[in-house]
Amino acid sequence: MNAALPAPLLWQAREARLAALDELPRSLWLWALIHSQGGLEPRLDGLAGLRAALLAGRLPSDWRWPEAPLAQGIADVLTELELPNYCEGQAELVELLLRSLMFHLDLIVDYVDRGETPEAAAGRALAAFRDDWAERCGEIDELVEVFGNVGELCKNNDWDMLRGLLKSGGWQEMMRIRRLMERLPDLAGCIRRLGRARATEEPDAARHSEVQAMMQADRPVARPRRLRVPDYPGETRGVHRSGRVPRMVPAEAVLLLHPRLRLVWHARHAERTLLTYEDHEILEEWIHEPHTAWVPSPDRLPERRHEMGPILVCVDTSGSMQGGAEVVAKAVVLEAVRTAHAQKRACHVFTFSGPGDLLEMPVAVDFPGLEALTGFMGQSFGGGTDVTGPLEHALEKLEERDWQLADLLVASDGEFGATPDVAARLRRVKEEKGLRVQGVLVGDRETVGFLEIADDILWVPDWRRFGTSTADGDSPIHSKSLTAIYFPGALRTPENRAATVTGADAATALRKARSGYKRPQQ
Repeated sequence: MNAALPAPLLWQAREARLAALDELPRSLWLWALIHSQGGLEPRLDGLAGLRAALLAGRLPSDWRWPEAPLAQGIADVLTELELPNYCEGQAELVELLLRSLMFHLDLIVDYVDRGETPEAAAGRALAAFRDDWAERCGEIDELVEVFGNVGELCKNNDWDMLRGLLKSGGWQEMMRIRRLMERLPDLAGCIRRLGRARATEEPDAARHSEVQAMMQADRPVARPRRLRVPDYPGETRGVHRSGRVPRMVPAEAVLLLHPRLRLVWHARHAERTLLTYEDHEILEEWIHEPHTAWVPSPDRLPERRHEMGPILVCVDTSGSMQGGAEVVAKAVVLEAVRTAHAQKRACHVFTFSGPGDLLEMPVAVDFPGLEALTGFMGQSFGGGTDVTGPLEHALEKLEERDWQLADLLVASDGEFGATPDVAARLRRVKEEKGLRVQGVLVGDRETVGFLEIADDILWVPDWRRFGTSTADGDSPIHSKSLTAIYFPGALRTPENRAATVTGADAATALRKARSGYKRPQQ
């Protein structure tokens, strides 16, 4: 018999005192175990209760640690700075706050050793804690204003470097652009619709393929029905009593030959009780009954629009984008990062100018991503324009597993042109994989190069207003579609491509025409 051995109880009583450590992150264990304020068990229980309350966005109702006067001072500071509102659901920020609080409270004994009273030492520690977090709350407010939530930016390891980054010129430029984005309300909706990871209920008017609709309809359905006709010549089933003389059995006919039984026959005939053969006929007929069924509709429905996928952004940083166009281009990148962060989507940015001037920037709301983003916001645009390189890199990115459902966003003034090979490859990817290319036009009119690669173009006609110039910000052009209006043959539409011949075919036709031409005699 193998009985289960009892659990060893040698250290159970001592380990029970540390049970509250299970509710604290491991990075707080050393601060909670070795501290000058209060006893071990009340401190562990108090820290666990304070952490849980801050994660819920409130202060604890029962302060188990520290003592009442000091606990009231901590509660006053937290309430004054509205720190519970910042900490709601932010585990990293709560951990950073508790470590800072433990650090300042641990200095009280040092202040007392220097000759201060316990009350003055506690006040000095709380004042230092308040000053520290008053500055941090302002920095968190800036992060929340730009990105909506701080994400993983409040880790203690990155906070010192983050503070330096938030004082840089690139961050100040980002704050200015964030405030200007309120004047571009259509940009956020344009970026939100990118991606093909999830189907929505909205129809996709941009997709040419349509889905055949089904509808419920009542239509007659024919089915056979068997109808039994009694006493009709047909199949004999047996003998029964009736008044049918032609179908009476021979025994009844014999009665007619007897002088007295003849009367019996007539009586049976009158009473319809003659023994006769029972027969009937089965007739089949087709009847039509109404039936509800799903049938193809004569109307066709467009496919449902997809969104919520990865985002690939190509931003033109050439010299023609300086001024107000540069600010709009940076706003496009910032809004793409904000949208991807809020909806937990991947975002990858390509900045391009002249040939070979291509920069890839995987952006995310963490310290490396913020460092790259502030560097981009602080740079000036210049150089030529070569869109072929970023388009090729974006198409290669789509081959990767994590980016197959991505859409492409191109922000430019349109002063570029893709090579025929790249344009053809882009069209093929659109047809085979459903790629959508959204353009943001930061200029006065659409160009042939932009119309060739973009499925839809968002025009920012007042881009001049975002620059430092005092000139009127309205576009002098009444329509962005001047190329399509005045030069329709220049656009590489499917009709124009079908009607266009190659240079070799044109030369051959010209030679044939010249060989068959005869100059008239003078």
